[in-house]
Amino acid sequence: MYRTKTCGELRISNVGETVTLAGWVQSVHNLGALTFVDLRDRYGITQLAFNEDAAEDLRQKAGKLGREFVIQATGVVAERYSKNKNIPTGDIEIIVSELNILNTSDVPPFTIEDESDGGDDIRMKYRYLDLRRSCVRKNLELRHKFAFEVRRYLDQQGFLEIETPILVNSTPEGARDFVVPSRMNPGQFYALPQSPQTLKQLSMVAGIDRYFQICKCFRDEDLRADRQPEFTQIDCEMSFVEQEDILQMFEGMSRHLFKTILNIDIPTLPRMTWADAMKYYGSDKPDTRFDMKFVELKTTQIDNASKEIVPSIFPAGFAVFDDAAYIGGICCEGQAVLTRKQLDQLTDFVKRPQVGAKGLVYARVQEDGSVKSSVDKFYDQAALQVLKDKMQAKTGDLILILSGDDAMKVRKQLCELRLEMGTRMGLRDKFNFSCLWVIDFPMYEWSDEEQRLMAMHHPFTSPKPEDIPLLDTDPASVRANAYDMVINGVEVGGGSIRIHDAKLQQKIFEILGFTPEQAQAKFGFLMNAFKFGAPPHGGLAYGLDRFVSLFAGLDSIRDCIAFPKNNSGRDVMLDAPGYLDPKQLEELQICSLTKPSQKEGC
Repeated sequence: MYRTKTCGELRISNVGETVTLAGWVQSVHNLGALTFVDLRDRYGITQLAFNEDAAEDLRQKAGKLGREFVIQATGVVAERYSKNKNIPTGDIEIIVSELNILNTSDVPPFTIEDESDGGDDIRMKYRYLDLRRSCVRKNLELRHKFAFEVRRYLDQQGFLEIETPILVNSTPEGARDFVVPSRMNPGQFYALPQSPQTLKQLSMVAGIDRYFQICKCFRDEDLRADRQPEFTQIDCEMSFVEQEDILQMFEGMSRHLFKTILNIDIPTLPRMTWADAMKYYGSDKPDTRFDMKFVELKTTQIDNASKEIVPSIFPAGFAVFDDAAYIGGICCEGQAVLTRKQLDQLTDFVKRPQVGAKGLVYARVQEDGSVKSSVDKFYDQAALQVLKDKMQAKTGDLILILSGDDAMKVRKQLCELRLEMGTRMGLRDKFNFSCLWVIDFPMYEWSDEEQRLMAMHHPFTSPKPEDIPLLDTDPASVRANAYDMVINGVEVGGGSIRIHDAKLQQKIFEILGFTPEQAQAKFGFLMNAFKFGAPPHGGLAYGLDRFVSLFAGLDSIRDCIAFPKNNSGRDVMLDAPGYLDPKQLEELQICSLTKPSQKEGC
């Protein structure tokens, strides 16, 4: 046997036992007559001791050890003279009597420790070394437990785990597909699934009733901290259900996960309409760990978020506000102490291209109750007191205001400012979890690029029954039977009640600009299946990577994925993507896609 114990399980109760351990050398401490080696495996670290009574050949072997050597050591468990309270095995050490070097190691390019000296790029290139670090490995262990508890909960609720194909057809109305050429069907391509959406709906037509799958999905889109070109989804679907059934089922799953993994009891999730989320937070995934809701100070636009005109509270005289279609503000409690330099920094923040505001107006509530603002020359104290009352500001509070000619655009800018202030004020604790459902999304959103209405979720989402008549008269105002779960400002999952009527599905395709022939070519398999008795059904999908990263308090989903891509979508460890051999391209009849130096021979 290579080992009888792991490096993380020995305790003071094991003193006197003869054991064999195997693992990697974390560090070597040569003190002359004594040599100590920290031996590491997945389970922990145990100190090995080579004392002056050890055989000469044993001591020589110990002297040759280097970092990350793979070794096997046999010896007797003894109580440590100098205990280490920072590790579970810190009360004992192994007095080594036999040592085998199983493999040597080059000097690693960075230290294999929690506080590593390796930057992101070097650690991603040598990810297999990075995964030896306990802090990284713990994220994978958390991910394993998370997936295990998902399966346990859904199994108890009668769900079947069913695998769906990875090579599917390309579908419009989503992100860009990753495509795979077919050698046996020249000129034709598979697509990698962005989600198993249509396949899980077909499972409901097949009578599966309750389906789930922890599956890989693929989207060829620009990357952010919460995006990867391939990601893992907890995909679920149920038959004979309404929205309430699904919300109750998966709120129960979330409660189960919080309790079993973090030992946190979360309350009943509040529900917020999409319109309120945009009106008060400027985001369909509001961070509700703190309040600081928007206050509308003026709006001349009636949209899906604002259902009525709000006259300006400001008298005429300041052109920026006079000409604005929307003015909104937030009240930052106790922040009137910010210096002019700090306020200038906030102004620079909202002017960044990522935010896009033209400027920032601020007002402080003074000790005597008066208001001092950056627009004092345009408004008298009476007007500023109206602002103070409207914002419900108190002594010591800071009011921040943005304005513009596009209400939705300004709300999104104000959202970024709100989040920045929440961070600066220490209100966004990663382990203070605030969960909610966002419901009643618009069915459609306008695409300037496509110059047409696009499905906000996907074209299989059912409209709210009471809004179906509006499909003929005002489709832009139709609400969807859709819902998202949001935790700490992150959308961790979302779904909808699906369309199960072929005629209604055809009408949705028409509104989205598909001709009957186009709809049949792309989705005929689904609409044809609906003709054979499709049950009412609905579901949702969680982003497993996002959910786990929230539980772990990570800033990026990359840190809970074993072998992630970088921000350019490259795997720097495997050096992928890469060029193919001309012969492979010739077989696929896409020879023109080879690299320039190979074109001549292709």
